Amino acid sequence: MGAARELTPDIPDALLDKYFDLTKRALAKAKIVAPEKSHLEKVAMDFRTMAESYYTDAQHFRKGGDRARALGAVYYAHAWLDAGARLGVFDVGGDSDLFTLAG
Repeated sequence: MGAARELTPDIPDALLDKYFDLTKRALAKAKIVAPEKSHLEKVAMDFRTMAESYYTDAQHFRKGGDRARALGAVYYAHAWLDAGARLGVFDVGGDSDLFTLAG
């Protein structure tokens, strides 16, 4: 058998730029609206922390040249924000361009 080859997806800068910008704007827009000291406030804070952590990871991976992991992490960051918006623990101002809202 031949040597295993590593699959390196060709991820263009434009795609990374698009999702980093989208997620950065979504992070700025998503405001916690769950009632203070409620279980849902804890959920919202956890979703927010996860989104911020994945976004930070995405930046780290991109800076290190790991484009595949950067894209995966920025997708996860945005997914946490989308989930919080759909659950109703984030106010996103009805923005269906940045978020996947139920309609």
